[in-house]
Amino acid sequence: MSRPVDHSTGSMDPTLAGERAASPLGTAGEDSTSPSDHLPPRRYRAHVDPESTADLRHHPDRFFNRELSWLDFNARVLALAGSDAVPLLERVKFLAIFSSNLDEFFQVRVAGLKDQVYAGVDTTASDGRTAAEQLHEIRDDVVDVVREQERLLLDEIVPALAAEGVAFRSWSQLGVDGRNALSEIFHEHIFPVLTPLAVDPGHPFPYISNLSLSLAVRVADPDSGEDRFARVKVPSNLARFVRLPDEFTFVPLEQVIAAHLHELFPGMEIGEVAAFRVTRNADLTVEENEADDLLAAVEVELRRRRFGRAVRLEIGHTMSPELRDLLVRELDISEDDVYPIAGPLDLSGLSAVHRIERPDLKDPHWHGITPARLVNEDESPADFFAEMRRNDVLVHHPYASFRSTVEAFLRQAANDRRVVAIKMTLYRTSGDSSIIRSLIRAAEQGKQVAVLVELKARFDEAANIEWAKALEEVGVHVVYGLVGLKTHTKTLLVVREERDGLRRYCHIGTGNYNPKTATMYEDLGLFTADPAIGVELSQLFNHLTGFGRAVDYERLVVAPDHLRSTFESLIANEAAHGGDGRIIAKMNSLSDARMIDALYDASAAGVQIDLVIRGICCLRPGVPGLSENIRVRSIVGRYLEHSRIYHFANGRGTGEPTYLIGSPDLMSRNINRRVEALVPVEDEDLVARLDQIIDIALADDRLAWELDGDGRWSRAEGTQGVDCHLALQAAALGRAKVPDRDD
Repeated sequence: MSRPVDHSTGSMDPTLAGERAASPLGTAGEDSTSPSDHLPPRRYRAHVDPESTADLRHHPDRFFNRELSWLDFNARVLALAGSDAVPLLERVKFLAIFSSNLDEFFQVRVAGLKDQVYAGVDTTASDGRTAAEQLHEIRDDVVDVVREQERLLLDEIVPALAAEGVAFRSWSQLGVDGRNALSEIFHEHIFPVLTPLAVDPGHPFPYISNLSLSLAVRVADPDSGEDRFARVKVPSNLARFVRLPDEFTFVPLEQVIAAHLHELFPGMEIGEVAAFRVTRNADLTVEENEADDLLAAVEVELRRRRFGRAVRLEIGHTMSPELRDLLVRELDISEDDVYPIAGPLDLSGLSAVHRIERPDLKDPHWHGITPARLVNEDESPADFFAEMRRNDVLVHHPYASFRSTVEAFLRQAANDRRVVAIKMTLYRTSGDSSIIRSLIRAAEQGKQVAVLVELKARFDEAANIEWAKALEEVGVHVVYGLVGLKTHTKTLLVVREERDGLRRYCHIGTGNYNPKTATMYEDLGLFTADPAIGVELSQLFNHLTGFGRAVDYERLVVAPDHLRSTFESLIANEAAHGGDGRIIAKMNSLSDARMIDALYDASAAGVQIDLVIRGICCLRPGVPGLSENIRVRSIVGRYLEHSRIYHFANGRGTGEPTYLIGSPDLMSRNINRRVEALVPVEDEDLVARLDQIIDIALADDRLAWELDGDGRWSRAEGTQGVDCHLALQAAALGRAKVPDRDD
């Protein structure tokens, strides 16, 4: 076996950024600052002058920018990586989440803005910014926040992990035994899948696939002295950080490859070696009106996605100007698309490091509980149908186990001889879950099973196609949605033959039917046998799977047909009650201009409004004369806040409060271009549960951030010490029967 070579020249320095030897992966530079308890206001956002609010009411400045608001959200995610209150490996996880989020943002949102610029589109966003102006602001923000990510990793988290026995090392820091161990791993698992690609008259510049990490290598022929460029792709199906056997020591994969480049280019002299990564436009565009077969059209677009325009180039920050210029030219991008990085590229790979067996460095494992009503004394599942006939059941994930509630209900329905039909919408799920197995089993037993699969669920298209085909093979009726609309509803309908005729049993939720994400996403679901809701859900499914115009719904609130008008009516009704009006809404994002203006009108009428918004918020709260009665907070923590709860104190003109839960956020896409469904929650005990969730969210002073009218997010101040996730875990334990030990 040949010995690896330590290539320490060029930009592939063994530390990846060699200014600070104490940091094994590099340094973020000396200009970084310590994290604070607030995120700075946007540079372009001027302070709102109270004397000018009359003009502001009709001015684009009444809105925050959607894209920059999303970057604010991702900065709040990053703040968790900088929190000493978060266990170390959880901080690593949040670094990975931050990176994955940013990748998607560039693939979709930045790519979309660039498409507008290329096409010469001169329309502006709701806040009055052109696409070019937004791209300029985005770059400034991304540079700042990535610099903070680098600082957190290199100057805080890596040293803290080392003190706990979890080490990140560069190749140059390894001893002989460590290098030999990694060389064995290289020859057995890495070398066979590598393909060096040279660039010369006979080999054009290779295509660089989306999100692929690569090494740019300059090689020279020692005989002729000819200098060449080559690219080596770092395999994405291998661990991003290679772990030494029997140790918690990790080395970046690209450094292991770089140390063995002489084996890929035998007889050549290895010069500069630099890491780079390309992000491409990955949004899916399907001309549904022209597609005879939507499934085939999506499959074609998935293949085309690989060749989307490059929108970002990340490079090791010591890459030479010559290599940088070569990549910029060949990828046909501008200098504004280049992001030099200190430290390893693609930190989404840190998610694998988070999974190591070090429970002392993680959050205590939470076992989802089973509500007492849904389990028998012998710990077997209760009769869901009997419980739903008695009254509605509300489940709150991940505090309540998804497995022993939603999965158990579907499994029971699949095996029940009286069940004659199951209908379900699936936006995202895992193909190996019991959800799919239960649907297949039901079809094999002769039940009528219809599943509406959303093929256009972004980045899940390929997976959805695969398990949709598996369902079709066993006789499940698979429908691929409505032309021009994404089906985003989270709905399940079971039809059962009983002594008094057919009865419908329904589940309507806020989250996807995905057992994996259900342990990480906070969501709500309502089990109900309410006949009126059952009839309307049947009508919704018939509309989705067949032909016919949309129907009028009295109990459900369905988009795109009725959600906007219903919400405008509910908000206006609260405004009519003036100071006695009250609106509380918990959602992922708020960006629809008409909805925001309606909330401004309600605030001006004296309505007290509290908004708990995890992600995007384009509404300016607390501005005198515009929104002084509106408060906005965001909760970002261990669980991804995903549920949607809408509360209107005076209801639909009846004087009784209205509570709605379901799939839509108040974004234009949800209101206008998606099939969404909300269901009313009316049972007094369940309303009390929703009140408890809302009260805890509004009291949180550990995970919550608050937004002011200038766009500044600050940590919520308080003395109660309320962490909503811990508080809701405690509340769930009070309703527990059996912990789900298999979660």
